[in-house]
Amino acid sequence: MTAVWKTAWVTGASTGIGRGLALKLAADGVRVAVSARSTDKLGELARAHANILAIPLDVTARADVAAAHRRIIETIGPIDLAVLNAGVWHPMKASEFNAARVADSMSVNYIGIANALEPLIPAMMAAGKGQLALVASVAGYRGLPNAAAYAPSKAAVISLAEVLRLELQRHGIVVSLVNPGFVETPMTSVNDFPMPYIMKPGDAADRILRGLARGKYEIAFPWQLVTTLKLLRLMPNALYLRVAGRL
Repeated sequence: MTAVWKTAWVTGASTGIGRGLALKLAADGVRVAVSARSTDKLGELARAHANILAIPLDVTARADVAAAHRRIIETIGPIDLAVLNAGVWHPMKASEFNAARVADSMSVNYIGIANALEPLIPAMMAAGKGQLALVASVAGYRGLPNAAAYAPSKAAVISLAEVLRLELQRHGIVVSLVNPGFVETPMTSVNDFPMPYIMKPGDAADRILRGLARGKYEIAFPWQLVTTLKLLRLMPNALYLRVAGRL
C-alpha cells in the first residue's frame, strides 16, 4: 500500500498494534514519531528503521505531550496523521472495584488522548488538513463483565470521536475511530478467559491502515465479534442485561 501521509505520530508505539503501525508506516516511506513510556523499547523501534523517531512520553503528562508535539513538528514537520493508541487494561470485576484502577484507565485511555488532541487540533485546523485516529475498543460498545475500569474509558473515546468527526470535517480534518477486538499483545496476555477471534498485531495494523487510507470513520474488527457486540448494543436494556448477565 502506498502511504497517503508524509508524517505520522503514533502513541503507545512500544508494543502491539502501535509498534506494528509504526513499522508499516515507516516501510511505506512515512516519517514516524513514536511515543510510549518505555525508552528502551522505543530505542529498539527507532533502530529498526531510519524513518522512525523515538519521543519517549507519558501521555498523562499534559505539558510533556505539548512539548513532544512541538518537538515532532520541529524535527519531521507538520503531522499528517496522528494515531492516539496509548492504553492500559485493568481487568476488574465489580466485586473488586478499585477507584485507583478506574482513575488510571481514564487517565491513560481517555485523558491521554485529550492531552494529544489539545495541540494537534489547532495545528491541523491552521493547516486545513490532517487525520486523527482515536483508538478505542469494541469493549466500549456496551458494559461488559470484568471491564468495570476499561469499558467506560473506551466508551468515552467513542463518544469523543463522534463529536470530533462532526465538528472537524468542515475544517478539512478527518477523524477516524479504531475499535479493535482481541489482539495478541502484552496487554491481553494477562487475560485468563477465552478471547474469541484473537488476531496478530500485524494483521490488526494492516486493517487499520487500509481503513485510515480510505478515510473511514469507524475501523472495527474482527467482523464476527463486532457484529455480535453491535447487535447487543441494539437490544433494549432489559433484554441486554439478561443476556449479558449469563456470559
